[in-house]
Amino acid sequence: MPNRSAKSKEMSTITQPSIYVKALQLRELTDIALVKDEVRSGNIVILRITPLAKKSVEDVKSAINELCEYVGGVGGDIARLGEERIVITPSSVKIWRREEHTTPPSIPELPKTETTAA
Repeated sequence: MPNRSAKSKEMSTITQPSIYVKALQLRELTDIALVKDEVRSGNIVILRITPLAKKSVEDVKSAINELCEYVGGVGGDIARLGEERIVITPSSVKIWRREEHTTPPSIPELPKTETTAA
């Protein structure tokens, strides 16, 4: 009869790469590169978009469009989490959506920001 405990120990020594959930903030358009790097590394990113939205809603739209294209290209997933955050996943992780959504929804609304005249 094979020694099961030896086999269990052998299997437990096989290490798999860790997957992290990372909370990042989008302050500048240049932060998109870091988000892409994290997803490429297999990590899940929860991205707070409010800091950039307070500066420029157009930049946020541009950033989200770029991230949507990137995620589509690598087979990942992207979804909105409330008003301030989006979640971006690598291809190994899919985001559950209610059955009423037959296609992945775009990220429709951006946070409402007050603009003040300088």
